[in-house]
Amino acid sequence: MNNHKKNKVMLITPPYHCGVVESAGRWPNLGFMYIAGELEKAGFQPVIYDAMSKFHDYEQIRAEIRSTAPDFIGVTAITATINDAVEVLKVAREEIPGVTTLLGGVHPTFCWEEILEQHGDVIDYCVLGEGEITMPQLLEAHRSGDDPARVPGIALKTGGKAVRTEPREFAADLDVFSPAWHLVNWSDYPLYFMDDSTVAIVSSSRGCVHECAFCSQHKFWQGSYRQRDPHKFVAEIEHLTKTYGVNVFFIADEYPTYSRERWEKILDLLIEKQLGVHILLETVVQDILRDHDILHRYREAGVLFIYVGVEATSDSRLQEFKKDIKFKDSQKALKLIRDAGMIVESSLILGTPDETPASIKETLSLAREYNADFMHFLLLAPWPYADMYEGLKPYIEVTDYSKYNLVEPVIKPKNMTRDQLMKEVLNCYKTYYMRKLPEWAAMKGNDLKKSVLIRGMKAIVENSFLKDHMKGLGGMPDHVIKLLDTLKV
Repeated sequence: MNNHKKNKVMLITPPYHCGVVESAGRWPNLGFMYIAGELEKAGFQPVIYDAMSKFHDYEQIRAEIRSTAPDFIGVTAITATINDAVEVLKVAREEIPGVTTLLGGVHPTFCWEEILEQHGDVIDYCVLGEGEITMPQLLEAHRSGDDPARVPGIALKTGGKAVRTEPREFAADLDVFSPAWHLVNWSDYPLYFMDDSTVAIVSSSRGCVHECAFCSQHKFWQGSYRQRDPHKFVAEIEHLTKTYGVNVFFIADEYPTYSRERWEKILDLLIEKQLGVHILLETVVQDILRDHDILHRYREAGVLFIYVGVEATSDSRLQEFKKDIKFKDSQKALKLIRDAGMIVESSLILGTPDETPASIKETLSLAREYNADFMHFLLLAPWPYADMYEGLKPYIEVTDYSKYNLVEPVIKPKNMTRDQLMKEVLNCYKTYYMRKLPEWAAMKGNDLKKSVLIRGMKAIVENSFLKDHMKGLGGMPDHVIKLLDTLKV
């Protein structure tokens, strides 16, 4: 047997689409970048196939698997993409019966038992938690005939039963990893509302210290928080800009601004280097309030977009969601970002069991007081590993995980149908943005912000889940379409 030839690893993103984030643009799968870099160091030959960003269908995926002929196939999955991830591995098994299959990501980390019980015929291993160290070790054990069950951080079927090995500790130093940026086909990754843009997604830290009841990040990282050296992080941005022409950066961190001292150093280095890039990041209300005196430096450093998840408009709901903030704090933080010339994006979660048309109306009215540039009205998704899951269980009407995407109603409130809920949410979008567009049209003194807002709205209208849903409500009003068409940006 030519074991020494078992080197080729194909990493595939499942071809899932629901018209949410992809309405704005496309970016590489950062987890695959990191894993591919570590696989190369271990002597493997990784191939990254971003079927999602390429909008490939299953026949194209089948053909790609056939022509690549890998020894190992790894797929990643969040809850909404798990069905497609499994389907990719079924296709892989049909094309290459002897291929070794692996599944990683948030959903398998928590739901490995269910996955292996249901799909153990097509999935050999679930990789749990961080995969950079686990993947090379597991593939090496497999290739050399060692017992894979001795590798920490995986789950597998043995004796007909799904079992997990001992947990793997998180990597102590994130800077030892080397993402395989040279494997990226950069032309696949534009931002739709900015000309000549090339997008990368980068990470300066991992972990989250907040315990939001609807989220999985705190659990996934087990309450830990690790951060990279500011110099090395900014050097990576500089490398991507100068080597590959990347000019738009999403910071993937759940919480990049946790340490003000480190965050200020990152801003200083970016200002000093003047790379001419645009940065989009997510942070929390508390840090915006803390940094009120340096928000102008965020903008100088290239920060254009800040996403802050306010999630609710009442203090009681914020408490229920375990958001450690108050309405007035969020209102102030969003205004500070806008006043500093940046675009502020936020979201509100609707569709809890006690939701009513009246409560949604009230949320919409208070959403206007938050006054985010882009506001998303998201539907609560009952992820099976979130703290809220047990309480939501009696109200779950949809068990198809592909609908757990924040834009389709899965929970039926006590006093509404799911169709009514969807209609109310769509009306929130329609009402909110009909008021926003004339404001943007009248905006003076910040041409970049005005252009990005208007073109971003066009991208949402043309590419997002709203496009088809709005047809049922008579479409976007004609005067809105005309306004978008006539605005010169």
